[in-house]
Amino acid sequence: MIPKPRKKRRKIAPVKIYLIAGIIVVIAIAAGPALVRNVVAFYRSGFSLSEAEQYHNLKNFGVPIPGGYKVHGIDVSHHQGRIDWVEVDTMNVNGITIDFVFLKATEGITRQDLQFKRNWKKMKETGIIRGAYHFFHPSRDAAKQAENFIRQVKLESGDLPPVLDIEKSNRRSKEEIVEGALEWCRLIEEHYGVKPIIYTSPGFYDKYLADDFEDYPLWIAHYYKDLPRMHHRKWQFWQHTDKAKINGVKGLVDLNVYNGSLSKLQRMCIE
Repeated sequence: MIPKPRKKRRKIAPVKIYLIAGIIVVIAIAAGPALVRNVVAFYRSGFSLSEAEQYHNLKNFGVPIPGGYKVHGIDVSHHQGRIDWVEVDTMNVNGITIDFVFLKATEGITRQDLQFKRNWKKMKETGIIRGAYHFFHPSRDAAKQAENFIRQVKLESGDLPPVLDIEKSNRRSKEEIVEGALEWCRLIEEHYGVKPIIYTSPGFYDKYLADDFEDYPLWIAHYYKDLPRMHHRKWQFWQHTDKAKINGVKGLVDLNVYNGSLSKLQRMCIE
């Protein structure tokens, strides 16, 4: 048999392609700004579809939000994996947005957070106020821990002061804990020209730090309560839950409030 000649496929004219693309855009706009933001976030993030599908447009944070505070933020580390910071930046729940983020940078003498460099860079791109913290081990050399942080963190104008995360005693005495923490703070202040923030729990602060750190800004971790139990001094940040849900972040996240206005927080930043 003589084979029949194949029919040539009809090429779609460029005009029709543009028309189809225009219809898609119109449909997307009609579907709402949330869909448009998701599409933009998807392409800006460079994620595959399977990764993008793991993020959701949440209508709330999944936890009660303390009343009376206008400035909210989160803190993250490598435990949250690869974060879509465009989604974080555009989240808005009844006027509440994420205004600041603290990123884990270092721990002890040798450890660096695996996601810090990427997170630090993305924070600069979004414009969210950023800060970096060091997880302190009282059992390790304080000067070397300060060196570890300084090597990793290059602060710029508009960044928050460095944070000393101190919440474990490592079986050291109060005197040893205070001596090491003060040494870390002294070296950090000497390098960056700003007094660091102290992050801890009310119990740890009262037991070890109350007599020597009254002049340092305080970030207190006190979960699921109406207010931090810190009647004898002021605090600047309150980490009130570790179970918040945030667009662009897998799993649960620490959520914080700042005890003041956004302009006051900005004045706290490095000039």
